[in-house]
Amino acid sequence: MLKQHLSDLLPEQTLKTNPLVGGVCCDSRLVLKNDIFVAIDGVKEDGIRYIADAIEKGASAIIAKKMPIDIDVPDDIAVIIDPNPRLLLSRLVARFYPRQPQNIVAVTGTNGKTSVAEFTRQIWDIIDIKAASLGTLGLVGGDALKNGTSMTTLDPVSLHSLLNDLAATQKIDHLAMEASSHGLSQYRLHNVNVSAAGFTSFSQDHLDYHETMDDYFAAKALLFTEVLSENGVAVINADMAQADALRQAVKARGLKLIEYGFAGADLKIKNHEITPQGQSFILQAFGKEYAIDLPLAGAFQAMNALCALGLVIANKQDNQTFVETAIEALAQLKSVAGRLQHVGDINGASVYVDYAHTPDALEQILKTLRPHTAGKLACLVGCGGNRDATKRPLMARIASDLADIVYITDDNPRSEKAEDIRAQMLAGIPEILHDKAFDCDGRGAAIALSIQNLQTGDVLVLAGKGHEQGQIIGDQTFPFDDVREARKIIDSLQNQSGVQCALSS
Repeated sequence: MLKQHLSDLLPEQTLKTNPLVGGVCCDSRLVLKNDIFVAIDGVKEDGIRYIADAIEKGASAIIAKKMPIDIDVPDDIAVIIDPNPRLLLSRLVARFYPRQPQNIVAVTGTNGKTSVAEFTRQIWDIIDIKAASLGTLGLVGGDALKNGTSMTTLDPVSLHSLLNDLAATQKIDHLAMEASSHGLSQYRLHNVNVSAAGFTSFSQDHLDYHETMDDYFAAKALLFTEVLSENGVAVINADMAQADALRQAVKARGLKLIEYGFAGADLKIKNHEITPQGQSFILQAFGKEYAIDLPLAGAFQAMNALCALGLVIANKQDNQTFVETAIEALAQLKSVAGRLQHVGDINGASVYVDYAHTPDALEQILKTLRPHTAGKLACLVGCGGNRDATKRPLMARIASDLADIVYITDDNPRSEKAEDIRAQMLAGIPEILHDKAFDCDGRGAAIALSIQNLQTGDVLVLAGKGHEQGQIIGDQTFPFDDVREARKIIDSLQNQSGVQCALSS
């Protein structure tokens, strides 16, 4: 990027000095000469503590809520005091990296964000529109970001740099991205030109950060009340209890609305049936009916597919040919990595991996797999450390209520003791159901045990980690992949006499 004067980036600010700016940074460790350093509040650290470090490294400007009284700022460094540095940061980087894909859609919700973003990209791809998706799986359909990220929604500097690259260098004009509640509440998506926004579902999660369900919902609703463009389209799940609140918020801004689901006014599911290949239903789309054969298991995946469809056709509802072409693409959708992913079979039993890490998601997965289970339904599940502890007994209770065999094991224990997390989960299982639950130390050993115990007709789901490639223990991340672990066990059993196995590609 060419250096720009600070006044060109923030013309509304009154400046005592107007330095050249070479970059924007909110991590003092990464500050380069002539960068603007924005001191933001972190979960654990306050950026104000690192202003002196940024100055020492050559920052040309500082943005903060306040300046520490013990710092002597040189006259050639600009200082901007702002009550909301995070919001100003988003505005600043949007101007520093001015290019964005012309059509950006975003999706929020407790569950389903990754699938919706990827289904949206797939539909665009099927109908010959060059597109990408961005979120938990990283950047799919582009080449500027490693596959897989630690955050569902990137920080504003990384995000706008990537958007600029997608538009200017990779010539990608269509992008579907996930919008996390953390990212929305921290203004990471403000000043992104979002033309359509989707809301998938709402249930308990992240109460360690948002504290209450009302706060959690309010954070997600920011996508519609503040981020979505003035001429944007809202795509919401009509089956949610929160649908009416979203309707009111959308109508208050005068935005267009597409409602989907079994109660959807615009994209409605009718005559839903489970099929060996997935599911079939009649889609009533804006008054016309279409027969849909969806090659994905679970009604929740039908909902995700319709949310993606709504995002694709959001601004082209009047183009009947485009709408019908997009609808036809539903039959070609493929499952997303770690989302009800079929890993393989052993002696007539099937093994799946799913990212379900909330009570609602786990319930949906188990209810989805039950009709496909001729024998016993088994569930392996854990809960992460240093995260919402109130959902631990809920997850175990749901597993014990809906599955026939439950393996309580480790997820990402982080700084907590894994055995303490498992104990809190096991406390949620009624005594009458204790005989179906196993307390398993070590996720790898638990996966091996759960697969070895399978009988003909059984179905096993390894829940919680999905696509993740590592396990966080203490302050270290160790390589770990549920899919790879399961396939390793199936492969080893394949060499034993009389065992018939098959791995899914």
